[in-house]
Amino acid sequence: MNKTISDNFQYFAKNYKDIYDAYRAYGEKVHNVEGGLGENCVALVKVAVSATAGKSYALETHIRKALAQGCDPKQIEHVLLLTAPTVGFPSMMEALLVFRRVIDE
Repeated sequence: MNKTISDNFQYFAKNYKDIYDAYRAYGEKVHNVEGGLGENCVALVKVAVSATAGKSYALETHIRKALAQGCDPKQIEHVLLLTAPTVGFPSMMEALLVFRRVIDE
């Protein structure tokens, strides 16, 4: 994980433990809602949401989580390409830069 992201996350979790615990519990509940989406699909949706929101740190985190979950890099890249018609080519290209940086590490 990117040291900047990790350090900031640790700062938040340490200094705002109650808020972090509530946020983590909320996230667990959202992930466990019955809806038929498998873990890989959920990981890819989170990549798409982060990419379309223009949140590069969140995108980097979700790309790493998707890879750790077992998603193929080609699946992640495809998800990013699919964002272009909706959010625009420049936004997709920025997301692709984040993806390539993660993959090339």
